[in-house]
Amino acid sequence: MPELPEVETTKTSLAPLLGQQVNTVQVFQPKLRWPMPDNLEILEGYTLDSVERRAKYLIITFMPIVSGQPARQLIMHLGMSGSLQQHPFGTDKRKHDHLIILFRDADSADGMTTQLHYHDPRRFGAVLWHEDYGSKLLDHLGPEPLSLDFTADYLYHFIQRTHSPNKRPIVRAIKSVIMEQQVVVGVGNIYATESLFLAGIHPATPAHQLSYEQIVLLVEHIKVILQKAIALGGSTLRDFTVASGQTGYFQQTLNVYGKQGENCPNCDAPLDNIKLNGRASVYCAYCQPLISNL
Repeated sequence: MPELPEVETTKTSLAPLLGQQVNTVQVFQPKLRWPMPDNLEILEGYTLDSVERRAKYLIITFMPIVSGQPARQLIMHLGMSGSLQQHPFGTDKRKHDHLIILFRDADSADGMTTQLHYHDPRRFGAVLWHEDYGSKLLDHLGPEPLSLDFTADYLYHFIQRTHSPNKRPIVRAIKSVIMEQQVVVGVGNIYATESLFLAGIHPATPAHQLSYEQIVLLVEHIKVILQKAIALGGSTLRDFTVASGQTGYFQQTLNVYGKQGENCPNCDAPLDNIKLNGRASVYCAYCQPLISNL
């Protein structure tokens, strides 16, 4: 599944389309996780003004050329297998290309166009009007992991419920907690697994048993891992590519994710695997001991 680094990389890769005008919108398969709007053609004649990211969602703003018309915003999610890919004008539609937006560069002498293809084999992504779905999808989300709002203080007090004396501390496994979008957005399975390994924390450790010092380490490693993944273009484990067609390289630096049975890069012990909430969690029993503080 494309995670935060992959979505951030996709956002950046769309920069060449900023300022270009939408010529044509073609919908081939509207049945995604939620049905695509049936009036996307109203974007024709608009220019692409900005692309922002919130969690794993892209918020794409189009501005009208004619004064008096409203700006339009799409909210997109890449689902389990989706991608946005740029192709030269005239590129044939491929299987699983469900939406194609044709752009014209107004500053180009020959008026050549670029095609932006929304490609999603599993059809679990989303292309929606922000005005209709934005608040439903975004309002409940936690802080961005690379923002100043995501700190050790925040995570420690959230887990211990120090600001909510009527609630008990969170006892769920720490890996499950940091993957919850209401706690912090965008820390998917790959990045949670790698961050916990670097912090020396067993993924099944009950969250409330972690010391403040352990939380400090964990938050630091989450930030470093995500920054590194973004710099390397994300992780291409199956068929993820960005709009320019490039693949990510972060998977080449993985320490433990997907390496069950291989030797730990720190101590050479065989890496173990457990399942937490149905997700594989590879770890080193020696570098990440499960220690109960009770």
